[in-house]
Amino acid sequence: MTEMMKEFPATVPSLKVDLAKLGVKTGMTLVVHTSLKSLGDVNGGPVAVILALEEMLGEEGTLVMPTFTADNSEPMNWRNPPVPEEWWQPIRATMPVYDMAMTPTYKMGIIPETFRKQDGVIRSNNPDASFAAWGKHAQQVTENHVLYPLFGEHSPLAQVYRLDGWVLLLGVGHNKNSSLHLAESRANIAHGTIHLGSPMLIDGVRQWMPFDDIDWDDSDFDALGADFASETGLQHEGKIAKATALLMPQRALIDYAITWFEKHRGVKV
Repeated sequence: MTEMMKEFPATVPSLKVDLAKLGVKTGMTLVVHTSLKSLGDVNGGPVAVILALEEMLGEEGTLVMPTFTADNSEPMNWRNPPVPEEWWQPIRATMPVYDMAMTPTYKMGIIPETFRKQDGVIRSNNPDASFAAWGKHAQQVTENHVLYPLFGEHSPLAQVYRLDGWVLLLGVGHNKNSSLHLAESRANIAHGTIHLGSPMLIDGVRQWMPFDDIDWDDSDFDALGADFASETGLQHEGKIAKATALLMPQRALIDYAITWFEKHRGVKV
């Protein structure tokens, strides 16, 4: 009995067919959260995924990915793993300053880590929650990303909202959907505070810069996403290679999420 032939890996052309079926179109501004492993075998790995996305979006489109550097941060908040308190100050004193070209992503996956290094990609200058972008609106999306709030009105997520962009969850769920943090910042709800910090160059001198930010909470994002899909019908679901993929208009998602947060988390009094 002959062994069954293994299925051929996904390719740039096959990924483009799948993206088109899902609803990805030329000219979109698209925020993508990804898991390469979820796609199964891909001929070309992360490069093939990136090329397929860029070829689908075309010259009028813009591709955006999170390139977060959560390890470039206040060590007292580290949990996976935590570090002893006696290490905190030496870490603050010696941590390299964030460099848009050199600083790698942290636990973001190989696709955004590959994407950020591509010629023509621009990365925002936020030491904790940067985004990288390619295409027509890359400069607009990444410029003026303020230190805090990380996901507020002066963040790439807000720029995508202004551009009436879309969100693609490629093998990941809404718990990875950073656009929902923008809705958190806009909703009239109580926000906790977290003490953060990063090394920065101030007048050419390296200094540790402490700052406070919203204590962002993604614990209910999956429930929110399920309600958005069932109540609005605006979420497209399909397969990209072996991965379950979700595509949705970002502006509609955020507007819905603001009301959802105020209902489920409670309006601030």
